[in-house]
Amino acid sequence: MILHEKELLDALSSSRILTSMITPAVLISACGTLIFSTSARLGRIFDRVNVMKGEVEAIITGKISYPEKRMTHLRGQINLQRRRAMLIQRAMVCLYTATLLFVASSLAIAVNSAYGNGDLAWIPTLIALSGGLFLFVASAVLLYESRFNLRFVHRSIDFIEFLEQKAEEQQK
Repeated sequence: MILHEKELLDALSSSRILTSMITPAVLISACGTLIFSTSARLGRIFDRVNVMKGEVEAIITGKISYPEKRMTHLRGQINLQRRRAMLIQRAMVCLYTATLLFVASSLAIAVNSAYGNGDLAWIPTLIALSGGLFLFVASAVLLYESRFNLRFVHRSIDFIEFLEQKAEEQQK
């Protein structure tokens, strides 16, 4: 019994465990950074939607010019923001899942190093690869979502140009 406890203590104090756990820790940090920036993107969508809500209220009360054109523009912009929010939420799910899998792989490495043998080394690797897959999917979804943000910006610029054109026409 004492021999088994000594082997366990040696296995737990081995730098091999800590070294093996570093890669998942770096990936956990990467996921955390992406979660933070993705949450900020979602916050910006919320802010934009609130601004658009104010514009819709101003149109309804008759305080803004070109109400039909503005409502058409705002409907399109609100739909873009809805789609962006949905994509960002899906990316967040993938990022949190990836984080969970990287933490699980780190723990599996420690458990396998302490109690397991070489036959079970594939388990932490499979868990980490699954986390990598979710990280990949999240990145792809965020890349796709960025196209909607660009479309939002282009439509806003187009509408500003429309307003400038109308202002020039009124000045003539």
